[in-house]
Amino acid sequence: MTADEIKDNFKKVHDEIHEAEAKAGRAQGSVQLCAVSKFHPVEDICAAMETGQLLFGENRVQEACAKFGELQAAGKDYSLHIIGALQLNKVKKAAEIATCIESADREELLAELEKHCARLGKTMEVYFELHTGEDSKSGYPDESALMLSARHCAEGLYPHIVPAGLMTMAPFTADEKEIRKSFSALRALQEKLRSEFPMLRIDALSMGMSGDFRIAIEEGSTEVRIGTALFGARAQA
Repeated sequence: MTADEIKDNFKKVHDEIHEAEAKAGRAQGSVQLCAVSKFHPVEDICAAMETGQLLFGENRVQEACAKFGELQAAGKDYSLHIIGALQLNKVKKAAEIATCIESADREELLAELEKHCARLGKTMEVYFELHTGEDSKSGYPDESALMLSARHCAEGLYPHIVPAGLMTMAPFTADEKEIRKSFSALRALQEKLRSEFPMLRIDALSMGMSGDFRIAIEEGSTEVRIGTALFGARAQA
């Protein structure tokens, strides 16, 4: 895909997000776009940056380090969110390259992330990922496990970690009712967390991808994660 085609795609997707915001009675700009650049080269990311896009999502830490390390060396400004399942042996590199970990899904991961962020003298935003779709195995398995991690953060157990939001993946289904159920569950949990732990920010709701982001926006999403509609089909699986 050419740079011009990528730029056209970004305009189209932004227009669609603005239409969804208006339909939901929300202010334009209330939803940010996380451009999922997994399996796409640095040149495509640079084309996206020329449209003003600064927030990118990557699933694989090694690939993210290679691409965004190059962009960092070139003095490019960006925010990089790790959105895929994160193995403990990848946390060190993730802490070095990322600005946010959206896939925080277990206490063990938080402890490892705290260790490396402390070493770097860096604070890291995280989104707690809740498992709400049966097709996905990622995320905290239930609210109680997630709430316990939030409590530990509120109590200062992880001083270099900033709980900034929640993330989920809706089930892969054409049943709009099931998709809405997934998103509304995340929004309800956000309200519960804010009530119980007012010292935590938990502002972001990262939910919605290419096929369901309009529903997600209606349900309160503040960030949608879109890849193929922007960059085209991935070069590898």
